Amino acid sequence: MKGRGSGNNPHNRFAALLKEGFDDGWGEGDPGHGENPQTIPLMSDVRSIISYNQSPDVPFDRSVNPYQGCEHGCIYCYARPSHAYLDMSPGLDFETRIVVKRNAAAQLRRELSARSYRCAVMAVGANTDAYQPLERRHGITRQLLEVLQAFRHPLAIVTKSALIERDIDILQQMARDRLAEVFITVDTLDPALARRLDPRAAAPKRRLQVIETLVNAGIPTGVLVAPVIPALTDADMESIVQTAAELGATMAGYVLLRLPREVEGLFEQWLQQHYPLKAAHVLSLIEQSRDDARYDSTFGARMRGSGLFAQLLHQRFDLATRKLGLNRRDNLGRLRVDLFSVPPEQSLESQAQSQTSQLSLF
Repeated sequence: MKGRGSGNNPHNRFAALLKEGFDDGWGEGDPGHGENPQTIPLMSDVRSIISYNQSPDVPFDRSVNPYQGCEHGCIYCYARPSHAYLDMSPGLDFETRIVVKRNAAAQLRRELSARSYRCAVMAVGANTDAYQPLERRHGITRQLLEVLQAFRHPLAIVTKSALIERDIDILQQMARDRLAEVFITVDTLDPALARRLDPRAAAPKRRLQVIETLVNAGIPTGVLVAPVIPALTDADMESIVQTAAELGATMAGYVLLRLPREVEGLFEQWLQQHYPLKAAHVLSLIEQSRDDARYDSTFGARMRGSGLFAQLLHQRFDLATRKLGLNRRDNLGRLRVDLFSVPPEQSLESQAQSQTSQLSLF
């Protein structure tokens, strides 16, 4: 399907009923997923917006996600299985039924104003891209950035969208106080491959331009080579890192392809459709890097893998970053947490809400 990563809508693992399509000759098909499925925003009010984690594999313990589901349609996205919790499919539903958290900014203000809150770096859009196409219309990410700026709260963003340039005014001001940094994801330099892998994300050349724009604006910027797909995208690793460094990036990271739950079947189907002659080789190298499995969720291994091929990737990346002077100590740990403060008007509002709640007890 043009502009979509997944070609079908597999059942989610929590579904009580399984439905199977049947062609009776009338050509009606699935009204929600025809030849050109449209994106449907699902407006939602959330009870909480900050998600916490204890994973040693990521450099943050909290994140905010303005959307659930992602219109970019990346076939390899590790977040696809989360749509099953909404009784929707990790396939086309994930990229066409997008939950828009319309009260996200107001909820974030409340949670940051809590007396028990302790500041640490906030990842913006860790589960799905905060700058996916729907953001142009709804602006939820922009609202979240405005709240974080008001609270002088440090943030880190990972995106593959050029839309982040819209918010340079906020990010630039925060970066002056060491409160913001950005990573741009680049998985391949091949535009044809990128169009198939992540059909609605920015083209590789455009993502590199974003790195240069952010650097020129004084915003600490890095490149994330992710995912690294054996025998499909891994050959571009050094070129991506070198190009990003030449454009001013000071940080770099990489993640080996992850295939949790339903993503495994979706990715294998995608491989057979687009690269049938390479499919067996790609899957074989993935299994060699995951102890003869397609996925390993073990902390410490799920992002990097194990075995000879995974070790080779690590050595290649380490050599490239050291040669280019990336990830130096003076470029890491830049973000400050000591500037965090609740704005006076927010403190008064919180006190008023607290008093109202107390009075309601009587």
